[in-house]
Amino acid sequence: MRKVIYLMEILEQRTLAEHYDLVVVGSGAAGLTAAATAAESGLQVLVVEKSGLLGGTSAVSGGMLWIVANHYAEQDGVEDSKAAGREYVEAVSRGRGRHELLDAAVNHGAEMLRYAEEKLGVEFIFLNNFPDYRQDLPGAATGGRTVEPQLFNYRDSLGQIAQYIRTDGRHPYTMQEYETWGAFTRFPWEEMQKRMDSGVAAKGHALVSMLVAACQRHGVTFAVEAQVQRLMTDDSAVTGVVIAGGQQVSASAVMLASGGFEWDRQLTDSMLASRLYTVCSPPSNTGDGLKMAQRIGSATRGTREAWWAPMSMTGGTRDGQPIGSLLRFERQGPGSIMVNRHGQRFANEAQNYNDLARCLQSWDSTKNQTLNTPAHVVFDQSYLERYGIMDHRAGQPTPFYLHEADTLEELAEKIDVPANTLVATVDRFNAMAIKGVDEDHGRGDSEYDRYWGDAQCPWPNPSLGPLQYGPYYALEVVNGAFGTSGGVGTDGRGRVVDVDGTPIPGLYAAGNVADSPYASGYPGAGATLGPLMTLAYLAGRDVIARSTTSTPHVAKEVLV
Repeated sequence: MRKVIYLMEILEQRTLAEHYDLVVVGSGAAGLTAAATAAESGLQVLVVEKSGLLGGTSAVSGGMLWIVANHYAEQDGVEDSKAAGREYVEAVSRGRGRHELLDAAVNHGAEMLRYAEEKLGVEFIFLNNFPDYRQDLPGAATGGRTVEPQLFNYRDSLGQIAQYIRTDGRHPYTMQEYETWGAFTRFPWEEMQKRMDSGVAAKGHALVSMLVAACQRHGVTFAVEAQVQRLMTDDSAVTGVVIAGGQQVSASAVMLASGGFEWDRQLTDSMLASRLYTVCSPPSNTGDGLKMAQRIGSATRGTREAWWAPMSMTGGTRDGQPIGSLLRFERQGPGSIMVNRHGQRFANEAQNYNDLARCLQSWDSTKNQTLNTPAHVVFDQSYLERYGIMDHRAGQPTPFYLHEADTLEELAEKIDVPANTLVATVDRFNAMAIKGVDEDHGRGDSEYDRYWGDAQCPWPNPSLGPLQYGPYYALEVVNGAFGTSGGVGTDGRGRVVDVDGTPIPGLYAAGNVADSPYASGYPGAGATLGPLMTLAYLAGRDVIARSTTSTPHVAKEVLV
C-alpha cells in the first residue's frame, strides 16, 4: 500500500488538522471549485486524491465551459437568455433531466463563471462563434455559450506542487488557436514545444492548474495517493472519511467529486445502456464515490449514460493503462468518411461526438449483432498529405492502427466489408462532395459541421471533400466515452439525497460521480464542466451557509 502524500508537508507550511470544515474526495474541476469556494470564505478544507496526480478527468479534457447567458456574451453583444438556454437543454436531453438540477445549472452558471474569474482568479477566453452542438433544436445558439481557459504557466505559479498536476501530455494550444490554424499540419509545432518546455498549460490542464492555485492561495490542504475507503457517520449525518490504511479524518461536510465508474467493467456492463469499449479518463475512476454513497443509502440516478465519443485504439496509455483516442477532425475533415460493417455510410460523420457515438451503439435484432460496428474511418493519400491522421504524417511508416491498401477493393478485404459496396459508397460520396451537398446524411448543413471543417479546402463545403487517389486507409472506430455521467443523486444545491429524496446531512456530490443536470443530453462544448462546476460552486456556498449554523460532529466510524 502506498503512503499518503500530504503536499503541505512538502511545502513545510502546516500540519494535518484534527478536523476540517470540508473534505473533498477527488481533485477534478468540480472538487477544486467546491474546495476553493469554501476556502475563499475562510473555511478549512482538505482535498484527498486517490491517484498520485491532481486534476482527474478534468485535467485531460478540453477544459471548456458551456454557460448560458454569460457576461462575456453580454459584453460582446451576443443575444442570449436563460429561457432560451433552458429550452435548448430540455430539447437536447429529451426531457429526461431533473428540473431541479437543470434549473440550478442554467440559472447559476453565469454567477459561477463570474465568481471563478473575480474571486478565484481563473482566466477565460470567450469563444463567440463556437456553435451549440444541435443547431436543429429550439433555443440553440450559433455562438456565445462556450469559454475556455487561457494559457497558464503552471510551473511558475504552483512551484513544487506543479509536479503533482495531471497533464494529458499534448502540446499546449487553445481552441481559439485551433480555429485560427485549422489542421494540425498547419500548427507552429516548434512554438508549441517551447511553450511545453517553459511550463505553459492549456485546456483542462490550465483550468485545473488555475483552480489549484486558487486553492493554494486560500490555504487548502492537498493529499495524493489517498484513497478514501468509506464515509464516517454519526446517526444520520456524514462526519468524515476513512482513508486507506485506516486514517480517520473528521469533517463537518464531505464532498464526493471522485469521477465516474467507467473503469469498473462490472459496473459499466451492468449499468450503462450500451457496451463501453474504451475510455480516455484516468484509470482511478472506478466508482469509489458512488459505492460509498450507496452504502449509506443515497439515491442513484442517471447511470445508464456516459459522455459518449467515437474513439480509436492508437496505442495511447494513461497511468500505464491503454486508453482510446478521440476522433474529431479525422472524421470531420473534408475527404474522409465513416463506413459500417456493410461498407456503407450510416451517419453524418461531422456531427457532435456524443450523438455520433450513439450510432455506434445501434443493434440489429434480426441478426443478433451490432448494426454498424465494426466501423472504420476511410480516407485516401490526398487527405493524409493535407491533414495527417492522429499523430501520423504522410511519408512516415504506416502505424499499426491503420489499414493500408493500393485500391478500395483491397482495403475492403482488409476491413472485411463488401468491396463493391465500399466502392459504390465512395463514388456516391465523392459526387456529393464535389457539389457540396450531402444528400444522404446532411453532413455540412449545420453551422457546427462547417465550424469543424476546413475553410481553406478547395471544395464548396468546408465539411465535404472527395477521396481522390490511393493508397487508401482505414482506421477502426469503437464506442468510447470521456467518462460516465450519472451516479449519486443530488438536489439543486449539490446535497446528496437518499432514496426518498431527503438530503443526507453533511454529504455533497458534483461531477461525474453524480447525476448530470443535462441527463443524456450534450448541449455544446463544455457541457460537462460548465454544469458540474456550477453545482460544485452551489455546494460550496451551501457548506459555507451550513458552517455558520452548525456544530461539528464528533466523528466515529460506522462500518456498513
